[in-house]
Amino acid sequence: MNKTISGFSKLSKEEKISWIAGEYFSNPEEATAIIRNYWNSDAKLQKLHDDFIENTITNFYLPLGIAPNFLINGKSYTVPMAIEESSVVAAAAKAAKFWSERGGFKATVINTEKIGQVHFLYKGDGAKLERFFDETKTRFFEETESMTKNMQKRGGGILDIVLKDKTDLLPNYFQLHATFETKDSMGANFINSCLEQFAKTLKKEAQSFELFSEEEKNIQVVMSILSNYVPNCLVRAEVSCKVEDLKEKNSNPIDFAEKFVQAVQIAEVEPYRAVTHNKGIMNGIDAVVLATGNDFRAVEAGVHAYASKSGRYQSLSHAKIENGIFHFWLEVPLALGTVGGLTSLHPLVKLALEMLEKPSAQELMQIVAVVGLAQNFAALRSLTTTGIQEGHMKMHLGNIINQLEATDEERIKIVNHFEHHPVSHAAVVEYVNDLRKVKS
Repeated sequence: MNKTISGFSKLSKEEKISWIAGEYFSNPEEATAIIRNYWNSDAKLQKLHDDFIENTITNFYLPLGIAPNFLINGKSYTVPMAIEESSVVAAAAKAAKFWSERGGFKATVINTEKIGQVHFLYKGDGAKLERFFDETKTRFFEETESMTKNMQKRGGGILDIVLKDKTDLLPNYFQLHATFETKDSMGANFINSCLEQFAKTLKKEAQSFELFSEEEKNIQVVMSILSNYVPNCLVRAEVSCKVEDLKEKNSNPIDFAEKFVQAVQIAEVEPYRAVTHNKGIMNGIDAVVLATGNDFRAVEAGVHAYASKSGRYQSLSHAKIENGIFHFWLEVPLALGTVGGLTSLHPLVKLALEMLEKPSAQELMQIVAVVGLAQNFAALRSLTTTGIQEGHMKMHLGNIINQLEATDEERIKIVNHFEHHPVSHAAVVEYVNDLRKVKS
């Protein structure tokens, strides 16, 4: 069947749903009912959510969980986390409690510089282009003054603009490489607006530069866009304690610390392990980024580029034992905002930021980095002791029970049984089938 449609975006919400349900589902009424079940009963609130993106038909829920007891730089935080994966919030909360009893986390913002680029082609003498740029540079600042005025009042703005020759990579390829400070906003719209003005100024000023030939005046701007790689928008999170203070129950703290450091070292040298290792860090980072209305795709892209900065993909976190002290830390690039965008529109985002006591962008960077480190600590502690599956599958048990539509009576029996038996999807299905055979 030909399921293409023209003018879809011009249809009403009801018409969009009717077309989708009729074209793609064997039971259109059931599909429509599921879509409607996820609408908010408050029509005004639903309209707000509908307007966030295009062609909206319903809401897609993620659980919003809470991880308490994060002690960061001497201040206690209760952290909101939006994520669908079992055991992530529990692991973060457990690690937070563990380190709150050992001095807590320390976090430091190293820098907050963000980057944008005008990519252009110039066919001519590179020395003349450099002279043109040196003589014209002030014009880029002057012609963006109306855009930067309010940002400058808050202590931000354009930090610098440099000309970069990239002709060794592509013929005739040059950049205007600009750095920005955007304070409490993530700053994407601000940066992109400035860059587009840079592009206009570049082309206009080139036309009147007397040293350029006619061909050299014809600068071709390819695109003007911010970069999500922000290696100078960097935050460090760390924990440390005496090795003997790592002791829990009957564990040997020296063995644990040495094995833990070895596990981190493996992720530093083995990319296959590093990817999963860093994915665990991002479980924590993404969950807080999403809960606070920030762009987790941009954060992911920038973080993974940073993990490859040496030319080989490797662990974002590091660990060592020095003079009887266990040290565990990470440095990650995080371009975050606490004003603008969804932070001022989405009711749950506003709630999340208020829960964090309305942090500045720099404070949010610290919180997010710490949660990533906590998540990594929890995962490595499980991996190097009991194994990751024991805790994860026990958390996942609830999802399996729901999939099997267990009754309350069955649920109690299933949970009790798997207190003493390994959890797997197949084992739970087999046990439930046996339960139901007995009943029948």
